[in-house]
Amino acid sequence: MSPGRGQLRALDCPSSIWVQFQGSCYTFLQVTINVENIEDVRKQCTDHGADLVSIHNEEENAFILDTLQKRWKGPDDLLLGMFYDTDDASFKWFDQSNMTFDKWADEDGEDLVDTCGFLYAKTGEWRKGNCEMSSVTGTLCKTAIPYDKKYLSDNHILISTLVIASTVTLAVLGAVIWFLYRRSARSGFTSFSPAPQSPYSDGCALVVSEEDEYSVQLD
Repeated sequence: MSPGRGQLRALDCPSSIWVQFQGSCYTFLQVTINVENIEDVRKQCTDHGADLVSIHNEEENAFILDTLQKRWKGPDDLLLGMFYDTDDASFKWFDQSNMTFDKWADEDGEDLVDTCGFLYAKTGEWRKGNCEMSSVTGTLCKTAIPYDKKYLSDNHILISTLVIASTVTLAVLGAVIWFLYRRSARSGFTSFSPAPQSPYSDGCALVVSEEDEYSVQLD
């Protein structure tokens, strides 16, 4: 089955239990844990190098809803990775990403202290609920794809690899040539100078006796 729109291969995710979509990886930890607060739930994700899920558009919300129903078999109400910041009276994501999208089914109440967000799996809408809980059935975690995999295309990676390989090859070749040159220089070269030519190189030989000198013409 080919990946849907926005959904990519999970090869860039930490392991096979993760699902990749729109530049992020998701996994649903199907365990029921006893907790005292939402930080206990977050720890399930941070222990895997991730955080509680954040949602930034309708496509991502639909992807999570579909995968939750078909693959993860999660609960009807899924805890989202958000909290209500009383300092500026707004909801924020734990992973510090911007709150660019919401799908609230209910209006804000008067008192939102200790209020968390939940994804209602039957409709895909978000609901507000108390952050104080005694147990959680399943935790949805999300992490970003590493920078080098997200922003480098296959062509860029191939070109970079070829450049590095060529540089290493030239460096090794240069080192070998330098080594051979130095070895030859140390061993030295034996030079031979030509023997002095006889002034009678035209075929004449000089014969000397005690009495006189005479030339003998060679045939």
